[in-house]
Amino acid sequence: MKNLLLLSIILFAIIACKDSQNAQEVPVSNSEIGYDSLLAQETGADDYGMRRYVMALLKEGPNRDQDSTEAANLQRAHLDNITRMAEEGKLVMAGPFFDDWEVKGIYIFAVETVEEAEELTSTDPAIKAGRLVMELHPWYGTAALMKAGEMHKRLAKESI
Repeated sequence: MKNLLLLSIILFAIIACKDSQNAQEVPVSNSEIGYDSLLAQETGADDYGMRRYVMALLKEGPNRDQDSTEAANLQRAHLDNITRMAEEGKLVMAGPFFDDWEVKGIYIFAVETVEEAEELTSTDPAIKAGRLVMELHPWYGTAALMKAGEMHKRLAKESI
């Protein structure tokens, strides 16, 4: 399953960076491929259009014996925490997995260090209750992810 997750992440990065890869195949100037220095600065992009993130794997925690009401309350608080971190610009991507893997979901934090991500994860009610634990890894990916939240708002009819 870990290999599947890593493959999915790699495929996402390849698809997200397809335009820049195509631009490398045919020599063109930055003005021809549409380089936007203001957007690059806004998203924290380096010269390759990439930036540092911290990826979190949300795993089953040791304390999963809550009754259904308590589990639902923790889930609601967990989702509210996700919304708060996204609104603060600290969380650029989050989502669950649909299979029965021990990893229940992922976060991608727009922070430079694992320590910063640890601070953010410590605010999650499901982490505090031991229902989830986080495994954190520094990650280098497209700076375009910084705009995913804006696009999501335009696509979602309802909020979580």
